[in-house]
Amino acid sequence: MAKIRVLLADDAPEFLTMLSSILAREPAIELIGVALTGQDAVKFAAELHPDLILMDLIMPRMNGLEATRQVKAMPGAPIVIVLTGHDTPEYRSEAAIAGADGFVYKPELFLELLPLIRQLMNLAAEKKS
Repeated sequence: MAKIRVLLADDAPEFLTMLSSILAREPAIELIGVALTGQDAVKFAAELHPDLILMDLIMPRMNGLEATRQVKAMPGAPIVIVLTGHDTPEYRSEAAIAGADGFVYKPELFLELLPLIRQLMNLAAEKKS
């Protein structure tokens, strides 16, 4: 089975380090890049063709919502999960409208992220078959 190619997009180096260590424990996941701005997330998505992007909501030079909109408009768009420390109904709604496939509140990351990734990747595989 091919590994899930993941692009991380977040402007907080400490969070990226922690998230990278979580993902490194998952043999089915391959980290292929890191973007520190929304603008870089869009650029790297086009260049690297990830299967999944973990997208922070609030980043410099383009927020995660706009980056998600642009990424989801690409042919063969990857799955996008928005990660944020700001869990409000408005942000959840805006993320869904932007095309995000999932939403995880950062304090619940350890419980929710890997099961959500598995669920979304399984759904994507079912759609392809």
